[in-house]
Amino acid sequence: MTGSRAIKGSVRSGSASGRSSSGADVAGRLHVLAEPVRLRMLRVLEAEELTVGEVAKVVQLAQSTVSRHLKALAEGGWVARRASGTASLYRLIRDDLEPEARSLWATVREQMVGGLDLAEDDRRLASVLAERATDSATFFGRVAGAWDEMRNELFGRGFTASALLGLLGPNWSVADIGCGTGNAAELLAPWVREVVAIDRSEPMLEAASKRLTALDNVRFVRGDLEGLPLETASVDAAVCVLVLHHLANPEIAVGEMARIVRPGGTVLVVDMIEHGREEYRHTMGHEHLGFRPEAFAELMRGLGLEQVRAATLTSAGDAKGPGLFAASGSPPEGLWGRGKN
Repeated sequence: MTGSRAIKGSVRSGSASGRSSSGADVAGRLHVLAEPVRLRMLRVLEAEELTVGEVAKVVQLAQSTVSRHLKALAEGGWVARRASGTASLYRLIRDDLEPEARSLWATVREQMVGGLDLAEDDRRLASVLAERATDSATFFGRVAGAWDEMRNELFGRGFTASALLGLLGPNWSVADIGCGTGNAAELLAPWVREVVAIDRSEPMLEAASKRLTALDNVRFVRGDLEGLPLETASVDAAVCVLVLHHLANPEIAVGEMARIVRPGGTVLVVDMIEHGREEYRHTMGHEHLGFRPEAFAELMRGLGLEQVRAATLTSAGDAKGPGLFAASGSPPEGLWGRGKN
């Protein structure tokens, strides 16, 4: 495009007035794009047409805030809006943008690569689309989603996951590594023979003990997670939920979990996906800003675990924190044949 073509014409490419884009026009476009969250919205809306609620889930903001930003984007000509029943759906269609806006967006979009916040947006977008697909498979349809809401209203949101704990072996002994106040142990205890709740913090163990006072199959043990006070191959499974990011050397703790689990048992870790929330180091004492699931799986394989799997967990729509993953593996026969007791 020549210099004269780049500056001629009205905002509307086919305008009969032939009026040039003014500095005010350019400033107006840049003003609309000055909010980083609007750039994130445009990026996902270029990929998919979404409702206000779906955009809110992706960018993790209140629907009222998202509606305000979408209104500004629509008024600025950046997104198209259409009604579907009672819902409003938004989409950025690049070919429908005015030429100057299309050129500006192409420049901005090219710079939006590689950030952890964008990776989290992509993960949450995939989760939103998966929820939509589930809704579409029901007769309630994509927008209404009435069945899930009705079921959640009647029975709560957590009953499915809790019921699936019935798949655990009734004779299992399970170690809850870094048990904290005992929320994982509380879920596990009704389904297994014994839960060994381990934490290095005495106040945490006291809180867990008070919480689980009605359960007679939970044993509380104080110990270092990098040197677990249990015998080799003494439990059927070891779980560690949202703990390893606090440790300088998480691989040592995973190695200890592998040591205490019997061959063929299960080592399960749940933790945060790698993110960019640097403030967590200072506000919550995090040593690691999450982990990449595939890298964590390699860590487990490097420790000798077999049948290793890692998967991103579906985020709750109202979750404000980083995404989570679960990684599991099984100690083979002889892995700790000469290990400590």
